[in-house]
Amino acid sequence: MKIAKLDHIDLHYRVDGNPNGRPVVFANSLGTDLRLWDAVLPLLPQGNCYIRYDKRGHGLSDCPPAPYSMGTLVRDVEALLDHLNVKDALFVGLSIGGMIAQGLAVKRMDLVRAMVLSNTAAKIGQPALWEDRINAVRTSGIAALSDEVMDRWFGADFRATPELAAWKNMLERQPDEGYIGCCQAISGTDFYTPTSGLRLPTLGIAGSEDGSTPPDLVRETVELIPGARFELIRRAGHLPCVENPAEYARILSEFMTEVGHA
Repeated sequence: MKIAKLDHIDLHYRVDGNPNGRPVVFANSLGTDLRLWDAVLPLLPQGNCYIRYDKRGHGLSDCPPAPYSMGTLVRDVEALLDHLNVKDALFVGLSIGGMIAQGLAVKRMDLVRAMVLSNTAAKIGQPALWEDRINAVRTSGIAALSDEVMDRWFGADFRATPELAAWKNMLERQPDEGYIGCCQAISGTDFYTPTSGLRLPTLGIAGSEDGSTPPDLVRETVELIPGARFELIRRAGHLPCVENPAEYARILSEFMTEVGHA
């Protein structure tokens, strides 16, 4: 475990693979920590430097009081990468992590040379949806939402396995304040215009059974960027890196090779 003591926050991060290799940065979804990528990393090219972190309000990172903005979440990882002297990374973002990827790519072209937008969009949901979710967490805690979140996160096959319990526990153990803060950040974000101005190698990944960011929504965002391509993982929900890590790693490894990052 490593903690980056940045000017404005302490972030938990981990580095795997070759510390001198080409950097690949992973940003997690709402309600998960950096263990989201555990099953994928051993299947990727081992010459790269793999950097994972817990965004604010999640995992072992600091949990400041809500609200959070997307700009703040982007600033957090920007500061982390500067702290680690990282440039020209392949940035892999899932859900809110994909929104952070878009914001960072717009702000700091020197940090992001290629991007994977996984189960995400330029805009996710409407403010009323997020306000309802925030109110539910404030009233009854994350556990009140966990069953319906599992239905959105995972396809039917995975929900029938004993592994589901671990992911439900991970969700429920995130701080309510951090979850609410990130919901507020998502609610206030619309990246359609800035993302449409991006010109960098981009891969979109979606799950056919994703109840949070359906494939058509992911594809719509990916198509904002000229030359980007899209991959669909069937029989998977919002976290295909968990449900089908082998297929996810295959797609990601191929993209690394395509963009000269393997």
